[in-house]
Amino acid sequence: MRVLRLAEVIEKTGLARSTIYKYTDLGRFPRPISLGGKSVGWIDSEIHEWLQEKQVERDMRHGPSKGWAFNYF
Repeated sequence: MRVLRLAEVIEKTGLARSTIYKYTDLGRFPRPISLGGKSVGWIDSEIHEWLQEKQVERDMRHGPSKGWAFNYF
């Protein structure tokens, strides 16, 4: 099991710190675990699962992504 610190969660998700904590408070994002004192971390597999759920939600709404190909003609 790997524990991510806030900077890694921000990098991995693209979310701002305030958004992470807001989503956590709303129950829409994995809760951090206490690492002792005031330190917290997030379980990497839970963050990965959350991202996969976002991908599934997107695909259900818009269909699977076909990449970033652009049609210029």
